[in-house]
Amino acid sequence: MQSRNRSYYTDRSSAQKRKAQRIRIWVLTGIVLVVLGIIFLMLQNVGSSTEMTAIRLTCLSSQAVTPFGNNVLYYDGVSIHCLSSNGAIRWSYTVGSDASFACSDTHIAIWIGNQLYFVDQNGHPTYNEALSGNIQFARVGKQYVAVVLGSDTSPELSVKDLQGSQIDEETEAFKNTFMLDMGFFGDNGENLWTLAMDIYGTTMNTMLNTFQVGKMNTGVVSLGEKPAYSILFENKRLRVFTTQQLLTFDYKAVQDTNDTRLVYGWEHIGTFIPERGDAAMLLAPTTQTGSNKSLSDLRVIQGNNDRRYTLPGPCVGADVVNNSIYGFSSRYIFRSDIATQRFYPYAIPLPEGENVTAYLGMTKDNHALLACGETVYSVNLPE
Repeated sequence: MQSRNRSYYTDRSSAQKRKAQRIRIWVLTGIVLVVLGIIFLMLQNVGSSTEMTAIRLTCLSSQAVTPFGNNVLYYDGVSIHCLSSNGAIRWSYTVGSDASFACSDTHIAIWIGNQLYFVDQNGHPTYNEALSGNIQFARVGKQYVAVVLGSDTSPELSVKDLQGSQIDEETEAFKNTFMLDMGFFGDNGENLWTLAMDIYGTTMNTMLNTFQVGKMNTGVVSLGEKPAYSILFENKRLRVFTTQQLLTFDYKAVQDTNDTRLVYGWEHIGTFIPERGDAAMLLAPTTQTGSNKSLSDLRVIQGNNDRRYTLPGPCVGADVVNNSIYGFSSRYIFRSDIATQRFYPYAIPLPEGENVTAYLGMTKDNHALLACGETVYSVNLPE
């Protein structure tokens, strides 16, 4: 009887041990499956090309490839062509040789000598006239087109609406200066800023002028000897990048001296301006932005935040879209949320042997235009 009891308890103990062992195996198997699932999900989001497509466009990288809203413009020496970001041909507009152009998201200004053309986003011409002087360059806004006329020094400024009607002109404001750049600002592009250099002063001096189109010159300020090279409008203020500082001005070119940031050694290379909130302004070291561009470090200024980033590998360009930073390397797109400062690589689905050599810009529907030598690809961004 005692022998049978010992056998019974021995068998029961062995069964319990086997059951406990099976439970441990199930638990370990479950943990392994969870870990494998996490790794699988990470591989789907990191280094994967399934979320991206690389569409070869019919243009060459040397043909002034330019984002145009959700589309792409290029000039082949005879005509300006418009492609969708997916590579479909939308329209072509013949202008002849030696043309230059500038665009907003919806309209294009084209010039050859003193001849000026306006074309809308559907390829329909809205203006075509010869002006009184040679056209240096033009800029397009939401409502108007600004045109710089005349010789390099002491130019004249003409402002027209998108149908070509004369709205404003300045014939004396830029006497003895060299016009560097200009742009429209305000909620509806009703204001204009200009950047001009005084060429006859004892020292180099850059002047910022602001205008309310069709009404008056609202302000003028000297920016001093440090060259200004980039101006943007956000949160109802003008942000002016010089080689030394980021300066802030109102509509009348009055400086907010409390909102100045040192940016010496850094170059502004991209901006994302949301409908509400502060713009994200992307910078890279000036030592990395030369002709042989190779970016490894980035900086984002957004409101009171000033963050630094290190890219996982050398990049030929970078940009900021929504709350994400993108770096473009020879075979990968590196993405990081602005707040996390951690980059993830996504393999660009390029043909074998193709490597990205330049970043040409971003369309409004978030397609990066990437050059592989002369070949151009439109690549949708990973999210």
